Amino acid sequence: MIDRGIPQPHIHYITIDQIRKGLGHDLLKAAGLIVIIAGMTVPGKYLRGTPINLSEIGDITRATSGTPVILGGPIRLGYGSQGGMRASGFDFTGLTLAQSDIESFVYDMLAPGRGLKDPYSVDHRERTTQEIARWGVKGAFMIDQHPDYPHVMCELETYRGCARPEHCSFCTEPFYGESDFRNIRDVVSEVRALYHHGARYFRIGRQPDLFSYHARDRGGELPVPDPDAIERLYKGIRNIAPALKVLHMDNANPGTIAAYPLESEQIAKIIVKYHTSGDVAAMGMESADPAVVRANCLKAMPGDVLEAIKLVNRVGDKRGDNGMPELLPGLNIIHGLKGETSETFDHNFRFLKMLQDNGLMVRRINIRQVMTFPGTSMWQDEGTGKYHDLFMRFKDKVREGIDLPNLKRLVPVGTVLKGVMCEVHDGITFGRQIASYPLLVGIPDRLPLGQFMDVTVTGHGHRSITAIPYPLDINSAKARLISQLPGVGKKRTRSIIRSRPYRDGDDLAGKLGDVEGILPFIKIE
Repeated sequence: MIDRGIPQPHIHYITIDQIRKGLGHDLLKAAGLIVIIAGMTVPGKYLRGTPINLSEIGDITRATSGTPVILGGPIRLGYGSQGGMRASGFDFTGLTLAQSDIESFVYDMLAPGRGLKDPYSVDHRERTTQEIARWGVKGAFMIDQHPDYPHVMCELETYRGCARPEHCSFCTEPFYGESDFRNIRDVVSEVRALYHHGARYFRIGRQPDLFSYHARDRGGELPVPDPDAIERLYKGIRNIAPALKVLHMDNANPGTIAAYPLESEQIAKIIVKYHTSGDVAAMGMESADPAVVRANCLKAMPGDVLEAIKLVNRVGDKRGDNGMPELLPGLNIIHGLKGETSETFDHNFRFLKMLQDNGLMVRRINIRQVMTFPGTSMWQDEGTGKYHDLFMRFKDKVREGIDLPNLKRLVPVGTVLKGVMCEVHDGITFGRQIASYPLLVGIPDRLPLGQFMDVTVTGHGHRSITAIPYPLDINSAKARLISQLPGVGKKRTRSIIRSRPYRDGDDLAGKLGDVEGILPFIKIE
């Protein structure tokens, strides 16, 4: 819009969560054009947000009758609310679906000096890397309209499209064509613009495999990674955003890492050199069943995934400044794929147990059922959801037998995590570090939302941890926080509270006896 001469004050951004709270309705009614970005290809649950659904899209369209509404984003591929189902088509009167990139559709619809073109006269096309370079810089000002500003994670697209000659059966990436790399200079310029407008949290995401950014095609199935390009990207971002608080990555193809271990180890070391700790290389293993891998043309066999996990652990398992390991793999497992049998669940569990037995850490294991889209080879398969009950039992088994022990190894009791933001009240306070894949932290107290604090890990759940503020003020802390200190139970908590206040550590020891176990986690004020 800016590129078509529309002044910044005339452009407004609101989220569906704001609309649900009754905000933004006046803006919608006064708008001359409404653009809705919606849809998801990877189903999931989120702590503070729920993706817009078809009913809400219909409500907005009806409430703004007469105003052009353009709908786009992943929803153009079809709509699905959860895994284990087919993404369905839909039909709304009063809106236009951008069947390719919504950015280019809206740009072409905005005729300079002549208002809006008829949407039926506008071509559906992909935007070019040159266009996204311009639009990323010119549109950076909108970040301060986000309700969480300035604590907003900015996702940086480096490229899209997949270079593999054959693609995973469920994957929508082939719809975007061949890999189309953005210029390193353009990505850095986008960071500069966002940084200028207050952005401090960045994720190099969207691409299917960061390790293949600007990779060289040598005629094989996978292009050869280019560590120099990755270093120029990271170094460029660090130079123009010196006070950034988060620089994380997203996807990594384990097949690339296994095929090119030397180049991949260089890249992993470069990432650790320039990034911020708590980073995750999300790997799409999908299945450890070789028959399923072959039937769905998945990216890597289990042995290749294992080698990739070993490499990332070797480079990144050291604990970083924020208390989390520097860089760990994340695993994506999908059920409902072609060729799946009941034995597939055994293959997957044995693989995860092998990682555990060998002391290998993963930041998170994402287990989901496939969502199928028209145009993928999975679309005609009738097996989706066939083993739903077995899937649910498998998921519970992993949460109990794999996730819990892994979490205890990842952040042992006594680990201090820095910069946890309090986000939600639900009996207790839930918070997270701002990160690509942040760990959910439950704090047994009602704390001000939006507040940042350091915490001490005191316990573990299947997918989250319990923690208390660090350091804990022993003279004013509530009983339920004191009782969480290492080695302190209900009886000792009563003794601590009864003997307050304390002048210093010697006074504390004189009244309570041995306090060496709690001194590292408290303060006396």
